[in-house]
Amino acid sequence: MDTALMAQFWLVALLLALTPGADWAYAISAGLRARSVVPSVAGMASGYALVVTIVAIGAGAVVTAYPVTLTALTVIGSMYLLYLGVSTLTAQAPPITASDQPLGTGSLSQFFRGAGISGINPKGLLLLLALLPQFTSASGAWSSTAQMFTLGSLHVANCAVIYLGVALLARQLLGSRPRASNAVVKVSGVLMVLIGTGILVEQGIALF
Repeated sequence: MDTALMAQFWLVALLLALTPGADWAYAISAGLRARSVVPSVAGMASGYALVVTIVAIGAGAVVTAYPVTLTALTVIGSMYLLYLGVSTLTAQAPPITASDQPLGTGSLSQFFRGAGISGINPKGLLLLLALLPQFTSASGAWSSTAQMFTLGSLHVANCAVIYLGVALLARQLLGSRPRASNAVVKVSGVLMVLIGTGILVEQGIALF
């Protein structure tokens, strides 16, 4: 598999995982209210692993059958990335707070709630469907499905590490570092815009 494409996807996935959202809110809740953060974080990672598997199998089969689909999904994905970046930069940063959803009393309950937060999230499914295909290579030795599964595994690993860190540092993030957190969000927005623009330009050059 193309290591350059893997590195590019890893960077994009890292930026997205660093952008606060429902996953962050639940991780913060686990850090503040749960005895152990591991079940909640493991649940969120498992939810994304399920989504990655579904996207890799479905989108991989389509790309294999219709190679032109890869170009179309690449353009759509880059435009979506631009939209996310612009939205991140223009939206007023909300305060980072814990989720008000109950965590459950047992580890198993916390695991399944975490899986539900990430796995039953339409935004996460659409995001991976838009991103994974554009970082695959039709001429590579690996199948499209294998490439997407590998890339998706990087995303799951990113999420697991970052959400674990968010949960463990929840009190400091909420109390003493709000400006630093907002700066991370803005930097992520700028980089997403740059990467999305770069992909569109690359596709334009390839077509002409």
